[in-house]
Amino acid sequence: MAGCRGSLCCCCRWCCCCGERETRTPEELTILGETQEEEDEILPRKDYEKGRRYEAVKWMMVFAIGVCTGLVGLLVDFFVRLFTQLKFGVVQSSVEECSQKGCLALSLLELLGFNLTFVFLASLLVLIEPVAAGSGIPEIKCYLNGVKVPGIVRLRTLLCKVFGVLFSVAGGLFVGKEGPMIHSGAVVGAGLPQFQSISLRKIQFNFPYFRSDRDKRDFVSAGAAAGVAAAFGAPIGGTLFSLEEGSSFWNQGLTWKVLFCSMSATFTLNFFRSGIQFGSWGSFQLPGLLNFGEFKCSDSDKKCHLWTAMDLGFFVVMGVIGGLLGATFNCLNKRLAKYRMRNVHPKPKLVRVLESLLVSLVTTVVVSVASMVLGECRQMSSSSQVGNGSFQLQVTSEDVNSSIKTFFCPNDTYNDMATLFFNPQESAILQLFHQDGTFSPITLGLFFVLYFLLACWTYGISVPSGLFVPSLLCGAAFGRLVANVLKSYIGLGHIYSGTFALIGASAFLGGVVRMTISLTVILIESTNEITYGLPIMITLMVAKWTGDFFNKGIYDIHVGLRGVPLLEWETEVEMDKLRASDVMEPNLTYVYPHTRIQSLVSILRTTVHHAFPVVTENRGNEKEFMKGNQLISNNIKFKKSSILTRAGEQRRRSQSMKSYPSSELRNVCDEHVAPEEPAEKEDLLQQMLDRRYTPYPNLYPDQSPSEDWTMEERFRPLTFHGLILRSQLVTLLVRGVCYSESQSSASQPRLSYAEMAEDYPRYPDIHDLDLTLLNPRMIVDVTPYMNPSPFTVSPNTHVSQVFNLFRTMGLRHLPVVNAVGEIVGIITRHNLTYEFLQARLRQHYQTL
Repeated sequence: MAGCRGSLCCCCRWCCCCGERETRTPEELTILGETQEEEDEILPRKDYEKGRRYEAVKWMMVFAIGVCTGLVGLLVDFFVRLFTQLKFGVVQSSVEECSQKGCLALSLLELLGFNLTFVFLASLLVLIEPVAAGSGIPEIKCYLNGVKVPGIVRLRTLLCKVFGVLFSVAGGLFVGKEGPMIHSGAVVGAGLPQFQSISLRKIQFNFPYFRSDRDKRDFVSAGAAAGVAAAFGAPIGGTLFSLEEGSSFWNQGLTWKVLFCSMSATFTLNFFRSGIQFGSWGSFQLPGLLNFGEFKCSDSDKKCHLWTAMDLGFFVVMGVIGGLLGATFNCLNKRLAKYRMRNVHPKPKLVRVLESLLVSLVTTVVVSVASMVLGECRQMSSSSQVGNGSFQLQVTSEDVNSSIKTFFCPNDTYNDMATLFFNPQESAILQLFHQDGTFSPITLGLFFVLYFLLACWTYGISVPSGLFVPSLLCGAAFGRLVANVLKSYIGLGHIYSGTFALIGASAFLGGVVRMTISLTVILIESTNEITYGLPIMITLMVAKWTGDFFNKGIYDIHVGLRGVPLLEWETEVEMDKLRASDVMEPNLTYVYPHTRIQSLVSILRTTVHHAFPVVTENRGNEKEFMKGNQLISNNIKFKKSSILTRAGEQRRRSQSMKSYPSSELRNVCDEHVAPEEPAEKEDLLQQMLDRRYTPYPNLYPDQSPSEDWTMEERFRPLTFHGLILRSQLVTLLVRGVCYSESQSSASQPRLSYAEMAEDYPRYPDIHDLDLTLLNPRMIVDVTPYMNPSPFTVSPNTHVSQVFNLFRTMGLRHLPVVNAVGEIVGIITRHNLTYEFLQARLRQHYQTL
């Protein structure tokens, strides 16, 4: 019995950890678990060493995740730079040659050849793994919020994402590589600590640590933060991004690990990029994939200031305009996404590739024609070629990418439109931030409109694509346009154009994504200028408030289009008019403490629920039902032994409880079925499944075995004893954990935690179960493996309290239990979504 108690303790705690509040990781259970020999010892001395070893391994893993994420960023940056230099080098030489010979059409065809080839390859990779499309931030946000998106953190997704974003950025699409870095870091965080891969099944090691959803979610949070840190060189911003936009469940110990992981990613990428590009290993000159450079006034201009108090008024107005532009961008993109869902996605996959090629074709033609026809030749000064010191560093390191373009312009002049279009987006942003030469207001206005429309059309096609850099570039053009207008037409000579370009970029990006704290810190770290903290924060707040008046952020919009039950931070005040009984699901699918295999298989095959209440029913003829049937007797005995009354606190006095006749057990009592031959067992179980056997009348009220049953009989009182997960039930069936009716339940085999978690994170599916190996009349005792003490709420609990408990504790299922211990319903994530609560609130008002 000591061994059984040890198994009971371990499995019950594990159930609680996996099914509900994950208060302790499996490794901690193993480390701190009681053994048979040391049952009386609270915490054996040797377990302290195991605990320290476990914590040390966890720190090593977050460091490895940061390093690997930095190396992924290095790979993306290296090949994007290589492909872009190759493309622009060939096209620029062709344009210069053809501008004199009159063969510009040939140059356009060369550019089309490069872009269409790269975009075609990116689309093919998305066909291999469709979840690799887009930035991946909405999917990772869902995962960290508690919703598992199939395939989102697989190795194949990472490979398709990384190589796909290489080709989509090199193909000239208005997308960024910074957003997919967040997804890539999350995949690294999910897969690296597991030491196994479903894509490469041969890659599997017997690694005993981190075999729980809680650990995996923590590592995904660290990986996503490392992706932000590698993309922007902002480790603190990455940590705040993971906290603000991603994780629903956070703890203090995780903060240090996530920050350490972000630092590791930043300095890994910085170390290798600085060494490869400048040959100065260990100099740490390039902190992230996107570097804004240093903002500073010229030493000769004594009247220049980065910003003044009077500029804050302009920044607020720019925030309002940025919020309006962001809301317009999101509205148009939402309409495009709905159109794709109705008219593109249902069609053959080749149509998605053709759409991507069409976007690439139009983008290439627009960029070429705009540079040839709409660009203006601006005077080139000596300072405009170099800019400030940080920009000069960028120019010397990227001879082609960051140089200004002189397409079709005479000597000592440059084409301002071509300088923005025929450069990598990061270099174009640097041009707008630090270029001392002027851009024509007409050029900036046309560039903003064209870029706005094409970026909106591009985001959502079947290629890996980010939105950060396109939004920054579009907003920087808007800010530079405002600075030009204030300088030229209002006469405000003190304005620093780079500051207005940065504020414009912040306003537009904030209006699109609606991030505040993390985005403020990311931009401050990217500029390396703390004095920009106040204007950036004010601008982002105003842009968010303005945009929220019209619609949600772009990521929340795409989450909503996918129908994911994402939980917000809190509910609205008016939702407190609802109670738990208003939003719960009363039609329950449940199991008994001792249930036949045929019932378990039927339940698992005819439902998709991930957890089931373990209950007993209340009837007045308890003693009669206990006679002559071991199954009923075991269930009643368990109920009696598990019920704790008020007097039981003193002497554990038993309270008279009632039994139940379910449809299954009633038939068993009426006729004693003799043991069947093995050849007939398969037929019995298969027939039961073929006719959709209903083990309990309240599962399918319309198909009730008796039409004479009243509502009270269909929804009989159920005493609640705990929750058990689908994965646990399937594991018990696969491993043959059961006992016969002629035996005691103590004869049932016991599984350890290691055996129960052996198949994590991909447990076997009930539909893959071999029915010939099952005896449908055998009984499974689920009580050692259920969670006997999950979080519960009263039917009268306010929805706001239910929501806060559900979100902060990281719950998946929340039983609603009345005052006498009977379960009356269950609440899942779906019951707490904004749309569901709104519908229930409307019904509430109609009944008043």
